[in-house]
Amino acid sequence: MEENLPVVVIGAGPVGLAAAAHLHERGLEPLVLESGAGPAAAVAAWGHVRLFSPWRYDVDAAARRLLTRVGWSEPEPDALPTGADLVDRYLVPLAAALGDAVRYGARVVAVARDGADRTRSHGRAARPYLVRWTAGGATYETRARAVLDASGTSTPNPLGRSGLPALGEDRVGEHLAGPLPDVLGADRARFAGRTTLVVGRGHSAANALLSLAELARDEPGTRVLWAIRGTSPRRLYGGGTDDELPARGLLGTRLRDAVDSGAVELLTRVAIDRLEPVDGTVRVHGTTGAGPLDLTVDTLVNATGSRPDLGFLREVRLDLDPVVEAPRALAPLIDPNVHSCGTVPAHGERELAHPDDGFYLVGSKAYGRAPTFLLATGYEQVRSVAAALAGDRAAADAVELALPATGVCSSDLALAASADGTVPAAERALALADPTGGGCCAVPSGPQPVALGAAPTGD
Repeated sequence: MEENLPVVVIGAGPVGLAAAAHLHERGLEPLVLESGAGPAAAVAAWGHVRLFSPWRYDVDAAARRLLTRVGWSEPEPDALPTGADLVDRYLVPLAAALGDAVRYGARVVAVARDGADRTRSHGRAARPYLVRWTAGGATYETRARAVLDASGTSTPNPLGRSGLPALGEDRVGEHLAGPLPDVLGADRARFAGRTTLVVGRGHSAANALLSLAELARDEPGTRVLWAIRGTSPRRLYGGGTDDELPARGLLGTRLRDAVDSGAVELLTRVAIDRLEPVDGTVRVHGTTGAGPLDLTVDTLVNATGSRPDLGFLREVRLDLDPVVEAPRALAPLIDPNVHSCGTVPAHGERELAHPDDGFYLVGSKAYGRAPTFLLATGYEQVRSVAAALAGDRAAADAVELALPATGVCSSDLALAASADGTVPAAERALALADPTGGGCCAVPSGPQPVALGAAPTGD
């Protein structure tokens, strides 16, 4: 394959820009294609949110070295940034330091081997990649020696059971909110004095619930309902003071207190079958652990997580796990049935490789439907991949990952559920296997000494 071709990176989020920094440091030419108007457009959309991981975990090592050379002042390592902080104080300067390597308004619509469709094997490995992308109404094609897809997982999971949209879900779009609404800010009028149903069992759901509970204290008539598919929210409540990220531990503690106080009404073993628009509201039909579900709400917050968009990769030979849609070698390490953020082992280029050599899913997209992605994980992924592309096999294989422990893991929850003795064994297993909670690394803001916010650390 031609050696002077660029390495195309799809997405200029934290992991995509970190990949470019590592490639640049290795003497490889990166070309970052970002569909948004600026760096980390997905992160900018939740700029009101404060991460629960401090700056020390949010800045990539190669990015730090590149920024230091241009006079960048690194934020206080123990401070908790908002999404806007992450963009303005880190990612905008990083993209500027990478210069013309980053293109905005560039949407990738297809990736293939140049001159060979998915079925052609002869001479395939010697062919460069062909990346087709659009910008400003025109279509372009770029030949690349390798491709790193760091475009994240922006396709929301549906609200219905069985991984399918509920009947009528397509008719209630005006009543659906994403997992990260600005409840106490720009979106306040949408929720104040109204009934909201939050669906999901991840950190995004927790953030939305706590913001809504705070709103309810100030706005009479505000009602907060929380629906989970499992039997217990204990996984989300987390390790409390045992969590090595204090803000993450406090998130679960505050949510548990909100449920115990009645500020948040919890519904368990929920399956939504049908959504019906009725006179400016939505009627929610389905079942719960206590019987039939029949609710009328003003808004539904879909915090059920997201899944990767693989459509534009149809001509690439991928080897994906059939359960979580992650690279097959990585999937057992991140299976949400048994892993939490703090239990994911180090992994790198070997676990991310596919049958088409030189193509990688990195960042949260590498996790497929698994919800436990942290930025530090993505940074180690792209460090290893860049080393492999530069021919440094030893560095690529020397993967290290020190994540802050959550203070809880799925095996702990299984033991607790078994000891509880109140739920049949099969249903305890289903509850622990529920992978539908949104995977994020942030918590909602408030007047606490440790400021909190709400949102995922997307790519």
